[in-house]
Amino acid sequence: MRIKNNEVAVYAIGGLHEIGKNMYCVQYQDEIIIMDCGIKFPEDDLLGINYVISDYSYLIKNRKKIKALVVSHGHEDHIGGIPFLLEKIPEIPVYATPFALSLIRGKLEEHGILKTTELHEEHEDTVLKFKKLSVSFFRTTHSIPDTLGIAVHTPLGAVVFTGDFKFDLTPVMDQPAPDFQKMAKLGNEGVLALLSDSTNAEVTQFTKSERFVAQSLHNIITGIHGRIIFATFASNLYRVSTAIQAAIDTGRKVAIFGRSMENGVDNGIDLGYLDIPKDLIVDAEEINKLPPDKVMILCTGSQGEPLAALSRIANGTHRQITLQPGDTVIFSSNPIPGNTLSVNHLINKLMEGGANVIHGRVNNVHTSGHGGQEELKMMVRLTKPKYMIPVHGEYRMQVIHTQLAQQAGVPAENTFVLSNGEVVCFGPNGARLAGRIPAGDVYVDTSGTADVGNVVVHDRQILSEEGLVVAVATVDYKHKRVLAGPDILSRGFVYMRESTELISQAQKHVYHVLRNEMSKSDKPKESEIKKAITENLSDFLYSKTERRPMILPIIIEKK
Repeated sequence: MRIKNNEVAVYAIGGLHEIGKNMYCVQYQDEIIIMDCGIKFPEDDLLGINYVISDYSYLIKNRKKIKALVVSHGHEDHIGGIPFLLEKIPEIPVYATPFALSLIRGKLEEHGILKTTELHEEHEDTVLKFKKLSVSFFRTTHSIPDTLGIAVHTPLGAVVFTGDFKFDLTPVMDQPAPDFQKMAKLGNEGVLALLSDSTNAEVTQFTKSERFVAQSLHNIITGIHGRIIFATFASNLYRVSTAIQAAIDTGRKVAIFGRSMENGVDNGIDLGYLDIPKDLIVDAEEINKLPPDKVMILCTGSQGEPLAALSRIANGTHRQITLQPGDTVIFSSNPIPGNTLSVNHLINKLMEGGANVIHGRVNNVHTSGHGGQEELKMMVRLTKPKYMIPVHGEYRMQVIHTQLAQQAGVPAENTFVLSNGEVVCFGPNGARLAGRIPAGDVYVDTSGTADVGNVVVHDRQILSEEGLVVAVATVDYKHKRVLAGPDILSRGFVYMRESTELISQAQKHVYHVLRNEMSKSDKPKESEIKKAITENLSDFLYSKTERRPMILPIIIEKK
């Protein structure tokens, strides 16, 4: 990447051609502002991977230029990667809204780095000033409190990042409406580039208000006579508040299950977003003694997470709650990309257990937090950007978003469909693509280990699809003899009792490879022998089965 001294560079380290992993940077001379640092939930083929984070190597190399990490809101795909970034670059100051900050503190505490992190609270009127850049904020609405758009002011104009947004004119919980005046003011002052949320670029209408869903949920809950299990995102305090108010109105007690839900409710109470009567919340022991029509269980697990409270209830492994025929389970969320199969499996499991399940937009129990096409065009009209870069969306969404921007007045040549790591530079004489920076995926597995690596994931995929074949032999290198074996063991490849002829032929192949390799040298190298066994046996098995299992040669040397 080559940035001229009079150019402003914009690039994404995550969040392009994908849903999640949002991380965008503005760089001018020796100053970098980072906007958000999220994770992405893995697809089903990433076996054993908990989530995916960004490659931070460029930022590590340029750590002295980083002035701040500013956060638009507290969703995982915007803050989940912060602990991993700060473990690499602990000196970055983090600025976030009150609710997002409470969630970030919890993550940093889990990673043991809370005390070493510089945290600051930001609001819509906050202005951060650095030597060459400054940052301001503007109020938007989303499915979580304290959502802000971010404007990075450069000598060439403002680079505006919308964050996740929709234009909800009737938000719940007394949250303020979007600040159209401030967006329009930015447009009048001069927006160099707009980085806008593309998640719902394919949706033709305005996104429904949260208040509409609140009324629908209230009506549904009022008509239920059995026990209610209400599952949603712990961070969606709007939906949590709606459920709690419906419980109050119908005379139900509420029990909360799931650590993230407990933390979310506690943070909501502490920050004044939730007003809950003291006697409303009860524990599991008391909830199990109440009549079903007096009970609401508020829990995590709406995304089918196997260890979340709802999955354990469905599987009968929850210590305190047992699924009962006649229970009504409300999924007040939509599956995140990558979670659809697990959510469907969970719904089936709940219905097999005798529960009624209410889910999806058909029942009006969920609305998106992202704006549809009309809102995206309105954002362009308000901010009047010179250049437009669609972000946070898959490739087709970004392309459609550029078309919407063109309809709203941005010239086609001033729109950029970028990929992660691709750098666009804006200068006095126009815009240009200026190379790439590292921006691949880094995998975090269930043990919390970062950077599992593509090789490990590839091995897991082979094991899951093709199986494992182990070849074991005892050899005497000195006299160039095979003393025992070779024995062939199969796991997930073929059923050995029904494949005796294949196993016998495989043993002969390994035997001949051992003899041949040992005869080549007085001091044969074990690594070369194993490589030869792997290649020969792999080709043989493929010729017989058209499958390539993982080959694991084990050579025991008798000295």
